[in-house]
Amino acid sequence: MVKRADRFNNWWSRATVAVIAVTASMLGLISCGSDDSASQVVLLTHESFALPDDVVAQFKAQTGLELKIVKSGDAGQLASTVSLTPGSPKGDAVFGIDNTFASRPVRAGALSPYTSPESVNGADDYALPDAKGLLTAVDRGDVCLNVDDKWYDSKGQPPPTSLADLTKPEYAGQTVVLDPGTSSPGISFLLTTIGVYPRTWQDYWRTLKNNGVTVVSGWETAYNQLFSAGTGKGDKPIVVSYASSPAATPGTSALLKSCFRQVEYVGVLKGAANEEGARKAVDFLLSPTVQKALPSSMYVYPVRKNTPLPDGWQARAPIPEWTVNMPPSYIADNREQWLTQWRTVMGR
Repeated sequence: MVKRADRFNNWWSRATVAVIAVTASMLGLISCGSDDSASQVVLLTHESFALPDDVVAQFKAQTGLELKIVKSGDAGQLASTVSLTPGSPKGDAVFGIDNTFASRPVRAGALSPYTSPESVNGADDYALPDAKGLLTAVDRGDVCLNVDDKWYDSKGQPPPTSLADLTKPEYAGQTVVLDPGTSSPGISFLLTTIGVYPRTWQDYWRTLKNNGVTVVSGWETAYNQLFSAGTGKGDKPIVVSYASSPAATPGTSALLKSCFRQVEYVGVLKGAANEEGARKAVDFLLSPTVQKALPSSMYVYPVRKNTPLPDGWQARAPIPEWTVNMPPSYIADNREQWLTQWRTVMGR
């Protein structure tokens, strides 16, 4: 007959073995997770991010880490995603938050400070006063009006040359713009009009509306479907796009006195599983290899000084000498009021 103490000892031994086995299993899972985070860097970015595979592969060749790219909507959605998870990020670093949305993650405390040694080569020229050390400039993609010069040539009509021209009767019904509430270049163009007409911008938009301006939700619809020089060969010869767009669309030009300076930034996310790897990703995006690839891959200007541009860019897509530029904190403080006023004017 087995005594109660012996039965208890046997049960305790079996239970102890089970607990040890379960604990070992859990530790194994944790170890696997740690190995994953130590061998890769998760870069959160927007849907328009694109770099050649051979360029991305160089990150692993240089660091031994895999660069895992996770896309999350446009710049506004990306900023919101990051801002909602401070300290518990879905990635290690974030790229693609521009100066119109930069204050969101900064104010949310979602970023960790890091100053890349590469930033002295040009990125520092675009440093944000209220986000220094938290966001580092990678590229510049100024938002400007684009016109289809071939369309105007075929009509024997001179193209517009300024914001004011869009309100004239001869350009009625020819312009397509983007909703500033749903589009990053859309809010940039709204900011351009506020910068140029600080006291009368609502009157300007009221006149645009009366002159038959078309408003759509995003760039893809505006440029590729409605713009006469886009792939859809639409009927609108004036569109909100980028200063660099003419490099990809011969026969078009940007109105360089209608531009808002849009700069995209990279930052290390607070609470990143691989913070050291995130810092290496920041350095990599500022490297000569990536900076040289940006114009052809994403049609943006690199911030690194003396980076060569593709053939034809200097002639077809010169960098604007004049742009509207506003501090991100000023934009953040006034954005909702401006959007409400814009919607009232436009009846949306």
